[in-house]
Amino acid sequence: MKILLTGAAGFIGMHVALRLLARGDEVVGIDNLNDYYDPALKLARLARLRAYPQFRFQQLSIDDGPALAEAFHRATPQRVVHLAAQVGVRHSVVAPHASAGSNLQGFVNVLEGCRALQVEHLLYASSSSVYGANAQLPYVEEEGVDHPLSLYAATKRANELMAHAYSHLFRLPVTGVRFFTVYGPWGRPDMAMFRFTRAILEGQPLDLYNEGHMVRDFTFIDDVVEPVVRLLDKPATPDPAFDPTRPDPATSDAPFRIFNVGGGHPVQLLELIEALEATLGRKAQRRLMPMQPGDVLATGAQTRRLQEWIGPCPATPLREGLRRFADWYLSHHAAPGRP
Repeated sequence: MKILLTGAAGFIGMHVALRLLARGDEVVGIDNLNDYYDPALKLARLARLRAYPQFRFQQLSIDDGPALAEAFHRATPQRVVHLAAQVGVRHSVVAPHASAGSNLQGFVNVLEGCRALQVEHLLYASSSSVYGANAQLPYVEEEGVDHPLSLYAATKRANELMAHAYSHLFRLPVTGVRFFTVYGPWGRPDMAMFRFTRAILEGQPLDLYNEGHMVRDFTFIDDVVEPVVRLLDKPATPDPAFDPTRPDPATSDAPFRIFNVGGGHPVQLLELIEALEATLGRKAQRRLMPMQPGDVLATGAQTRRLQEWIGPCPATPLREGLRRFADWYLSHHAAPGRP
C-alpha cells in the first residue's frame, strides 16, 4: 500500500513506519521537526527510515493547510496514519496555542486531505488522557470521556468528535487509538521512562509528582506498533448493533471505531522506579513533588474490544521492556556526540 504517515520522526511514528516499510509498503512521512525536544533525536530516527528506498519525507507543519493539501495530492495515499501532534499534558498548560494549532487546526487539515482523496482508512492517535476525571479503572471505551483535565486531553477528545463528524458526513472510515504511556527504544526525552533513566545514571534526583503515588499503564512500543498496523489493515465499519437511543461513544452507524491500546498492567511509579533501579544497577535519588496541573492519578486500559476486533495482542512484561529500553539508552545516549 501507499501510506501517508504524519509525525514520522516521532517516537511512535518511526516505529510504525519501520514496520510498514519492512513489509514492503510505500511510506510518505511528514513531520515539522520542531524543537519541543532535541531535533537531533528526530533526525536520528529519520536516518533509520531513509535506509528504505520506498520512504519519502517532507518537512512541513500539519497546521499549514495549503502545504498539507499539496502533500496529500502529491502522495495520493490509499491510507493515512496520523500521529503528529503537539504532545505534552503539562506543555499544553503553559503553551495552549501550540496545542490548539497542531491538534485542532492540524487535524481538520488531515481530515480534509482524507476527504478530498477519498482515502480507504484514516487511523489517528488519541490518548488515554481523554479519560480525565474518570476514576473508574480499568478504562473502557464505552464510558463517557467528557471531563478532560488538560487542554491536551481536550484536543484529543475533540479529535475523536471531529473524526466522527467526517465519518458520518463523508463515510470516511476512521479509527482512533487511545495510547497508554508508551515507552521503549528511541522514546521521547520528556517522558517518565527517559527522564528517570537519565536522572539515575547521572546521579540526579527524580521529581516524583504526587510523591510518587501515581499509577500508569506503561506500554512497550512493540505492543503499540503491532495493533496499530493490524488496525490499519482492518478499516473501521459501521456497528450493526449501534443504538442511537443509547449511543456507544466508541462506535457508530458510521464507519467509526475507537480502541484502547495499552499494556493492561498498571503499576505505581514507586514500583517502576524499583524495577528501573534493578535494571540499571543503581539507586535513585527521590525528590517528592506535589500533584501537577493536568495530571491524573491513575490510568489503566481494558483492551477487550481491541482484541475482539483484531485478535490477541502482544504484552511485553515491564522488566523485559525496561531492559530493552535501558540497553538502547546506554548504547545511544552514553556515547559522546549522540543526540
